[in-house]
Amino acid sequence: MLSWPALLLAPLIALSQLSIAYSLVSPACASQDRSSLHAVAAVSLLLVLAMTLLAWHDWRRRGRTAGESTDAQRSPAPTVTHADSAEAHERPHFVAQIAVVVGALSTLVSIALWLPVWVLSPCY
Repeated sequence: MLSWPALLLAPLIALSQLSIAYSLVSPACASQDRSSLHAVAAVSLLLVLAMTLLAWHDWRRRGRTAGESTDAQRSPAPTVTHADSAEAHERPHFVAQIAVVVGALSTLVSIALWLPVWVLSPCY
């Protein structure tokens, strides 16, 4: 299952980015060099984005296999997901979909945490 890192680790990496960047503000102010802050933000963004892409790939793969195996059993009106279904084989597709959403939100948070590094001086 490729979706669990985006579901669990991506939000933790975004929070770690905030903590590590906060701890590096004083040395960055003393040296007037923001490269360490940019490095932390770039590595965090790349990790979160990679986890989100893995979850997206898993979601697409599970959507294709779930659609092929249950076409005869589905109702005429297709639904996006069967999250509340009693059928256990449809739940991993829903978990992968939620992992994509959590990963995308963590990506946006990581980008939002990087913006002040570009705009503000570390000495403020």
